[in-house]
Amino acid sequence: MFSKNKSTSEVDLEQHEFLEYAQTRIKQKKRLYVHFVIFLIGSVFLILINKILKYGEPYDWFIWAITFWAFLFVIHAFNVFFTQKFMGKAWERGQREKLVLKQRHRIAELQKEIETDFPLTNINKKKDL
Repeated sequence: MFSKNKSTSEVDLEQHEFLEYAQTRIKQKKRLYVHFVIFLIGSVFLILINKILKYGEPYDWFIWAITFWAFLFVIHAFNVFFTQKFMGKAWERGQREKLVLKQRHRIAELQKEIETDFPLTNINKKKDL
């Protein structure tokens, strides 16, 4: 009960980030698979509505609807499998570091400009007078 050798299962920060990333990837892939199943079922219903129920029978409009939906599905799949790999956590971290470096460089330039325009030695001399 009060032993000194307690086994603590503390997850360090890096492992926590890995777990969060894995959970978000799982959710993204799960949504994509659900989208695919709904796409298949919806496509069958669109064909049934057009062919069996004869809604808009003279023209096969379901082809255009399914093509548009397939295009949206391909965009969704591209976003999940390709965009997230290239623009994932590492990309965000790199962009953040680049912006911080740019801000620090700009601040350093502004400080140099202020020091040349208003040197500290002149300010100290005016106080002494």
